[in-house]
Amino acid sequence: MADTTIIQATNTRKTLRIAVGVLFFMAGLCFSSWASRIATVQQNLGLTDAALGAVLFSLPVGLMLSLPFSGWAITKVGSKKVLLGAILVYGICLISLGLAQTTLQLIVGLVCFGFSSNAVNISVNTQAVVAERMYERPIMASFHGLWSLAGFAGAGIGTIMIANHINPFHHFIIVLAILALGVTIASRYLYDDVGAPKIDSAVKIKLLERLRLMLPLLTLGSIAFCSMICEGAMFDWSVIYFKKVVDAPIALQGAGFTAFMLTMAGGRFVADLFAARFGLKRTLQVSGSLTVTGLLTAVIFPHLYTAMAGFMLVGVGVSSVVPMVYSAAGKSKTMSAGVALAAVSTIGFIGFLIGPPVIGFIAGLATLRASFVFIAIMGMSVVVLSTRAKL
Repeated sequence: MADTTIIQATNTRKTLRIAVGVLFFMAGLCFSSWASRIATVQQNLGLTDAALGAVLFSLPVGLMLSLPFSGWAITKVGSKKVLLGAILVYGICLISLGLAQTTLQLIVGLVCFGFSSNAVNISVNTQAVVAERMYERPIMASFHGLWSLAGFAGAGIGTIMIANHINPFHHFIIVLAILALGVTIASRYLYDDVGAPKIDSAVKIKLLERLRLMLPLLTLGSIAFCSMICEGAMFDWSVIYFKKVVDAPIALQGAGFTAFMLTMAGGRFVADLFAARFGLKRTLQVSGSLTVTGLLTAVIFPHLYTAMAGFMLVGVGVSSVVPMVYSAAGKSKTMSAGVALAAVSTIGFIGFLIGPPVIGFIAGLATLRASFVFIAIMGMSVVVLSTRAKL
């Protein structure tokens, strides 16, 4: 009887891990599909770099609008239902971006895209925390590795679509079909957390004490914020950088993004082992240093192969930061894992969405190469914050 219980528990955690992994992959595929076609959309609508930067601010607007809704919805109906609904809306919003014929239509589509993406981000990471607890060892990085692997796949598909002159709308319809299939398969195996224990609302904490308890989470959130500025900028601007600065041939304009996604995905599959051996602080310090080195390489030597090598270093650098920070937040002893994770992931994801439009503004005021120096400064901030933090 005991053996049967163990087998059932093992099967439950395996199926949950697979289901959560599938949805991480689908979310990454959805976002990277948009990222791979930004240059095409920019050209179709005749947007300058500065104008594109302004339009991309619609994504963090959608994120901010989604914050109160996502928290309330997860509390009321659970992360499973929020995740399944939000990820399908995510795919539908992707199609709306491919249909946009005017700047206003693109802005509205991006607001909705940002809204649904944040709901997906919080709910899927909440499911990942549950899976990690079942395994009683770090596995968060592997989930983010699947998200990155999907980004690599999305970049590759996008490169093929661009080379064959397939418009974004038809490209995104294919992605939605894949997304719907993945959600259908994974939906029955997710953890239903409706009615799960919540924070005891009867416990009253003074304001100063509450702020003190939040400081470690704010530090983790700040590290995630800086790293995800780098990550978001690479998603939205790497193709444009290779087009305008590196002057790569049309068929290779997505090569830098593909190289970045490849090393980021690979790095996340070994991040748990590296952190277990060298510790969280050392992992974050090395990650930030690699990000800075890669970005400066691409800026100082803006040629095809050197820029690709630089982008590969950036991919390795950012690969471990977010999963390590999320895992640390999930182990918070001052508040529930879900609340801590939502706080840290939200701060980080704001950086992910704010970074690209800021790059556009800097590029409009100076040059695109100068804007990549700003990203390098954010990578250095990861090193500084992790060195001074008590991790």
